[in-house]
Amino acid sequence: MNSTDTTAGLTVWAEIDLDALEHNIRTLRARAAQSQLMAVVKADAYGHGLLPVARAAVRAGADWLGVAQLAEACALRDAGVTTRLLAWLSVPGSDFSGAVRRDIDLSASAPWTLDAIAAAAREQGRSARVHLKVDTGLGRGGAHGPDWPALVVHARRLEAEGAISVVGVWTHFAMADAPEHPTVLAQQDTFFEAVALAERAGVRPEVRHLANSAATLVHPDAHADLVRPGIAIYGLSPVPQVDDDFGLRPVMTLRARLALVKRWPAGRGISYGHVYAPESDTVVGLVPAGYADGIPREATNVGPVRVGDLSTTVAGRVCMDQFVVDLGPGSDAVAGDVVTLFGSPSEGPTAQDWADATDTISYEIVARIGARVPRLWSGGSDQGAGA
Repeated sequence: MNSTDTTAGLTVWAEIDLDALEHNIRTLRARAAQSQLMAVVKADAYGHGLLPVARAAVRAGADWLGVAQLAEACALRDAGVTTRLLAWLSVPGSDFSGAVRRDIDLSASAPWTLDAIAAAAREQGRSARVHLKVDTGLGRGGAHGPDWPALVVHARRLEAEGAISVVGVWTHFAMADAPEHPTVLAQQDTFFEAVALAERAGVRPEVRHLANSAATLVHPDAHADLVRPGIAIYGLSPVPQVDDDFGLRPVMTLRARLALVKRWPAGRGISYGHVYAPESDTVVGLVPAGYADGIPREATNVGPVRVGDLSTTVAGRVCMDQFVVDLGPGSDAVAGDVVTLFGSPSEGPTAQDWADATDTISYEIVARIGARVPRLWSGGSDQGAGA
């Protein structure tokens, strides 16, 4: 993308490379060639844009799409996306009727959810597709311990009535990003024991699934019938401690333009609290992006950026709408110069570099980019609603 031609007047923007995303989908499919693939596009596709990413994922061969919130699933269906689609977070009062009407698969971890889905299915005059979730040790969603056989029995009763069809059994790893951790194999064993219990009760799941991005890449024994990569489809490694990019290509590049360049004297504080002061006379630049745009406030004095050929860091506090960078005494930067916050390793810092600097994970770095930051999609084609 030619930033000087297409981004004139923008203060900050995110370039989204859909060709890279499609490449990542194909790479992940090859890793789990015997399994179906669900592209996880929750949270506005991890900040990359729900509809363009969902359509690109399907073009690249994704068999399913996965989201957390029902509203996200409904938005996909209402935009004409017809691919198999699972939504897994709901509360009492959720629009289960709308989900069933739109042919959305739903997850259930408790009997109340099954009852609500069944009621919606009766109202719509059709059977609802349900994935039963078992908690194998994450301690989050899913039925745990004796709640699991009870959930299975409840589901079979509703299935016999015809209100629901149990098409999936699933779980989520706690530490798949730590490949050697003993919980990985333990959860896997617990999962297949739970599946066997369900099958003895008469459940005949179409898909059994437990592999997230990390398990898709490094735990082939966990691939089962379906893998659910999330962060990996966006080109970021779920196991950064492993020295391997797995052939993935970062999809998002975040850039901004310098709004002001000026000389600044040694010893004089910069930004709120004056937590940074240059040791010698220097040149500073004002970057018009801040925590309202998703720039972590924790990046104060540590967030890595590139301005031209210069690698530098945030100088002083990250503010709501802006931060400052120290460009060095010999800088010839001018207002309008492009600042790369993160993207591919060849262009500057990466989202993982930002995660390391701010003690978080790359998932949060990309997903937190705010709604007022324009997304500029390139590659592929965002045409045709029938993906």
